[in-house]
Amino acid sequence: MSNSNFGPPPGNFNDDDSGPPRRGDADRPAPTRRPLVTALVVAAAMLVVIGIAAQFWTEVLWYQSVGYTGVFSTQLVTKVLLGLVGGLLTAAMVWSSIHFAYRSRPIYAPSPDTQAMEHYRELVEPMRRTATVAAPLAVGLFAGLSAATQWDTFLLWRNSNPFGSKDPEFGLDIGFFVFDLPWINFVIAFLTMVLVIGFITAAFTHYLYGGIVAGSKMRSTQAARVHLSVIAAALVLVRAVGFWVDRYNLATAESTKITGIQYTQAHADIPTKGILAVAAVMCAIMFLTTIWTRSWRLPLVGVAVLAVIVVAVGGIYPALVQSLKVRPSEKSLEIPYIERNIAATRAAYGFNSIDVSSYDTKTVAQPNALRSDADTVPGIRLIDPNVVSPTFKQLQASKGYYQFADVLDVDRYVIDGKRQDTVIAARELDLRGVPEGQRNWLNDHTVYTHGYGVVAAKGNTRESDGSPDFLESQIGTQGALGKYEPRIYFGESSPEYSLVGGNKQEFDYPDPKGTGQINYTYAGTGGVPLDGLKRLAYAVKYREINFLLSDAVTGDSRILDHRTPRERVQRVAPWLTLDGNAYPAVVDGRVLWILDGYTTSSDYPYSENTTLDQATEDAVTSTRNSVRAVQGGQVNYVRNSVKATVDAYDGTVTLYQWDEQDPVLKAWMSIFPGTVKPLSDIKGSLMSHLRYPEDLFKVQRKLLEKYHDTNPGSFYGGNNFWRVPDDPTQAEALPQPPYYLSLAMPDQAKPAFSLTSTFMPTGDRNVLSGFLAVDGDAGSQDGKKSPGYGTMRLLEMGGGPVSGPGQVYNEMRSSAVSSKDPQLPTTLAQYIGTTNSNGNAVIFGNQLTLPVGGGLLYVQPIYSQARSQSGSYPRLVAVAVAFGSKIAWATSLDLALNDLFGGSSGAAAGDNGTTPSLPPTPAPGSTPSPGSTATSPSGTPNAAALTQALKDAQTAYAQGEAALKRGDFAAYGEAQSKLKDALKRAVQASPQSVPTTKP
Repeated sequence: MSNSNFGPPPGNFNDDDSGPPRRGDADRPAPTRRPLVTALVVAAAMLVVIGIAAQFWTEVLWYQSVGYTGVFSTQLVTKVLLGLVGGLLTAAMVWSSIHFAYRSRPIYAPSPDTQAMEHYRELVEPMRRTATVAAPLAVGLFAGLSAATQWDTFLLWRNSNPFGSKDPEFGLDIGFFVFDLPWINFVIAFLTMVLVIGFITAAFTHYLYGGIVAGSKMRSTQAARVHLSVIAAALVLVRAVGFWVDRYNLATAESTKITGIQYTQAHADIPTKGILAVAAVMCAIMFLTTIWTRSWRLPLVGVAVLAVIVVAVGGIYPALVQSLKVRPSEKSLEIPYIERNIAATRAAYGFNSIDVSSYDTKTVAQPNALRSDADTVPGIRLIDPNVVSPTFKQLQASKGYYQFADVLDVDRYVIDGKRQDTVIAARELDLRGVPEGQRNWLNDHTVYTHGYGVVAAKGNTRESDGSPDFLESQIGTQGALGKYEPRIYFGESSPEYSLVGGNKQEFDYPDPKGTGQINYTYAGTGGVPLDGLKRLAYAVKYREINFLLSDAVTGDSRILDHRTPRERVQRVAPWLTLDGNAYPAVVDGRVLWILDGYTTSSDYPYSENTTLDQATEDAVTSTRNSVRAVQGGQVNYVRNSVKATVDAYDGTVTLYQWDEQDPVLKAWMSIFPGTVKPLSDIKGSLMSHLRYPEDLFKVQRKLLEKYHDTNPGSFYGGNNFWRVPDDPTQAEALPQPPYYLSLAMPDQAKPAFSLTSTFMPTGDRNVLSGFLAVDGDAGSQDGKKSPGYGTMRLLEMGGGPVSGPGQVYNEMRSSAVSSKDPQLPTTLAQYIGTTNSNGNAVIFGNQLTLPVGGGLLYVQPIYSQARSQSGSYPRLVAVAVAFGSKIAWATSLDLALNDLFGGSSGAAAGDNGTTPSLPPTPAPGSTPSPGSTATSPSGTPNAAALTQALKDAQTAYAQGEAALKRGDFAAYGEAQSKLKDALKRAVQASPQSVPTTKP
């Protein structure tokens, strides 16, 4: 049998080229195809290299511009090191397997080796040297890329912190499971992959070159046996470590009932995995015996025994324990492990200290029932941030190229010395509103570069026509929020990139004195200066030649990119899971975007797993584009560890440590030192705008559907489980979103800015079973974190059944009770029917629930909007309330509550004790007639009577305010009656509008 150094057969390969040269062959030009192809390949390679270099350089420039270069370099160095170690280890394994198998090949292959194998060797030989290098490099490259993705797991392992509490099964600190175990699992899995690839590569090479012969009886050379046995022994040893480590992985294993170790795992799986680890070590020793025995007999016996142990001890025995011992007495045996799961879940999600109390709900509205809750009533928010975005756009956008978020935000501001719940939004740029003929690269990227200002309205007031009561509104004017830098260069709807500061032609805002515009030149420090070769780098990155050709781009220009608050925070803190919504706030003369960041883990032992995007999805996130559910992924540990801000003018990103006890945050702060500022650096002006995050609350309430029940016996049965109600205002069955509003829980002396939600029992019963509120006030102007912040209070319903949101909503829509409001002398059902028949739409706003009057009060604003009119927008026209089985509605909250509670409620702060006159819903296309003449019904205004009536109204109003302050609702009711009488007399004595008829 010939050696393996095979060469090509002699002779010519092309019969057409045989014989003497044909005439004219020497005169033919040399072929040019190969140099052309080479040039094209080189050019393509250069373009790829230039593109990668430009991308890398612009990344470095961006991180330098925001001051987080260390984040980029730490990630890069860690990824490169892990990639090199993982890639080189895998490549070395593959190369050594090929090299050793080839070097130890037999000179003469065993006799069963057929001529076919010789043929394969001849085919492989010409590319053997190349394959010996290329194959390890290719496999190593993929392995290195896989290892590089574990940069965060590696860094957490290197910088782990103790949790200070131990798991109940192994007595190990929780930090071992969160920080160490994930990295150990990866190393075991990676080494297993490397050894399997090495074994397969070695076996194939030995087979190809005759070291292994597969016939009626498999035979192998001594070199092949030793080579494969050593690799197999190492592989089985790694699996032995894996069996042992799998004992700890059971602490986060999921089952149909709970997460974590249960009776079968504790008494069957954990011991058997220890047995499997010992058996695997013995099997590895048997593989090594082939070095001396020169036989595969012992390794094969070891593998067979190990397989039997895996099936019998690792599979059958636990199944028998589960079916014969656990299942007949499952409840009593599993109770200790359910207790572990309940305690771990409540601790991991941060509601282990929730204040739970029974609430004996009343279902009949009693007179004077709101006397003790007088402070709560004025804080009821009537302006729905989910509804009024079109209203903001129509009234405050000014031009089509401005926009507001689909869902507005709720915040608090001190107005005239009083804290005011506020609905706020940033007026951002919308390039889709620029006229189509004006859309080009120059306008899109150098002229229309930023939005302008914020718009804010009181949360519990509205104007007489149903529009919001704005605190901050028109462009170029100073409102209640004071003077601030209004330009929004970094926002949720900012263009991909803008070039600013160089052309001095940036559109600022429309000229209020004419039809022109006010220009502006960016003077901030945000972005990257485009001097030198940077213009070329960005031209390559964005594939845009205008970076080099346009005279609008100069050495003074700056490029602003990666502009949305979420993206900027995510890039400087890739270890954070970010809240789905950033909200704007005016702080110290700047507009700041505030964003909550979470540290998460899926390795907290015994804690229930939840999928973030599913837990945070509700009626808002699924139907609006600007608000989305939090990033997906399974977790079982969440902390709101960071509060982040992004300056809307210069894009400055600031991270503040919020949870000073979180071990995961401490680990990341040691990994990226100096990137997160301490809690003490938060100024009071910012602290007053921080709030409890909505997405964290959604995750917690999702877990509380089950884990409000701390009794393991009833938890096992599941009879006391709850569910979050569906939003009744939506056609789809989607969870009702939580709502921000100021309220006082039964044990609170005064209202607090809170986030609230309700629960219903599982099944078809549409009644309430629980009410949850968390104190959302982070702090005040003194800069200190509020001691009550994050306090969760859960009311478990007792007494009579309380109707659920869907039932109340349906009863409101079909109510046959007429309103006592003289402006709405119909039932709500009749009003809806009449409004819809007139071409308008009735929109029900957020259904707020408040524990007042000894029961639960439902408050739901009602909006009206013309369907066919262009430029129409929702107007708040009425408020519906419900308590028990009684429903009332009126043009104002105080009138509706007076009707509901027999005139004992007092005025809502937004209504100031008065009843603004709301015009009836207009028919489509109807408008007030201009040119009206003002006369009294008799044709002559009565000035004296009008003066006296107004004076009486002022006196009655003052009396009502005084009575409201001292909580005397009887006196307040009398004052309201006097006020209404005085206003009625004033209307009768004042000039009346008489429409004129157009000829």
